[in-house]
Amino acid sequence: MGVKRIAILGSTGSIGVSALDVIAAHPDRFRVVALAAGSNVGRLIEQARRFRPEVVALRDLSGVEQLRAALSGQPTAILAGDAGVERIGHWESADLVLSAMVGAAGLRPTWAALQSGKEVALANKECLVISGALFMNEAHRCGARIIPVDSEHSAIFQLLYNGRLTGVGAGPVFGPGHADVRLILTASGGPFRGWERDRLVQVTPEQALAHPNWSMGRKITIDSATCMNKGLEVIEAHHLFGIPAERIQVVIHPESIVHSMVAYPDGSVLAQMGVPDMRTPITVALAWPERIAAPVAPLDLPSMGKLHFLGPPDPEAFPCLSLAYAALQQGGAAPAILNGANEVAVAAFLGHEIGFADIPRLIQWTLEQNGPGTFGSVEELLAVDRWARDQAQLWIIRHGVGSGRR
Repeated sequence: MGVKRIAILGSTGSIGVSALDVIAAHPDRFRVVALAAGSNVGRLIEQARRFRPEVVALRDLSGVEQLRAALSGQPTAILAGDAGVERIGHWESADLVLSAMVGAAGLRPTWAALQSGKEVALANKECLVISGALFMNEAHRCGARIIPVDSEHSAIFQLLYNGRLTGVGAGPVFGPGHADVRLILTASGGPFRGWERDRLVQVTPEQALAHPNWSMGRKITIDSATCMNKGLEVIEAHHLFGIPAERIQVVIHPESIVHSMVAYPDGSVLAQMGVPDMRTPITVALAWPERIAAPVAPLDLPSMGKLHFLGPPDPEAFPCLSLAYAALQQGGAAPAILNGANEVAVAAFLGHEIGFADIPRLIQWTLEQNGPGTFGSVEELLAVDRWARDQAQLWIIRHGVGSGRR
């Protein structure tokens, strides 16, 4: 394999930082040509000085002058705003685009990568949650290969493809013998595994951010605590692998060693295992179809002693998973509404505007409003997202901490 040229959308977040660790460990295999970030200008400057990419983009316009001043001594082009980030998605010299921007902000630049026929390492699950059919159809149309980065979907990808060059967007996902598989997504259970609904009412953001196994960004860590993260992964798996919701199962696996499983009609269940470190699935995505060393500790099974598997999360205590299944079954714009409302709810919880148990209440209320039913383009999709966010903010005004309810 020659040197693969990498563009990273969301380079200053947890996935982007981990990806740069992987790239730094293999300077003979990877070269960073483009970086894009939201607002962390200090970290972007550090990354640009170390990796010296052809171009960097900062979404937050207020930090652009600081970025320009800091990089004035090196030949790195500087782009700004949403348009600048979108340009990184289809940067001409990039062979692979790592989509790791959190939330709906990653939609347009990832869409640009697909349209340019790039290989896309997809860590932004919202792209498929919000617009799964639209994105997968565009990937097929443009011949863009999608390689999932989420540990669960990377596990399934590895189990189904087993080293073949085929990518999820580049051709038929399933060949003969794959039509009846079941997908088993594992969930750690988060910091509140086994808690009852009444106890969750008093949960603080600090408690919810203390994940027992994974080191992740703030938004995804809260999603893990509510089990919405697993619901979003169910929707993503449906679109990536063409499996209906009724054949996608969630089980709690507290150790986070088995990242997901595929069950075949003959009774065989294949599992992918590894230490809970995102640098492993990132390495898989960047190097596919080759296998190269990841900068992670090896899995020592004897030291684990036992692995445990439990039923799905309690739907009474953690209703977000059921809301995600319901949105997937409803189809149309429902998953986009679910995602937009959840992003607003998580931000409000982290800002102490609503309580932990209010997150599913807000999402359910938003889904029950008479919102858009369908969409046919990215622009219409973004309009759905804005509508959902506006409705969610209305719920906060009426029911949040500052409303006088408490």
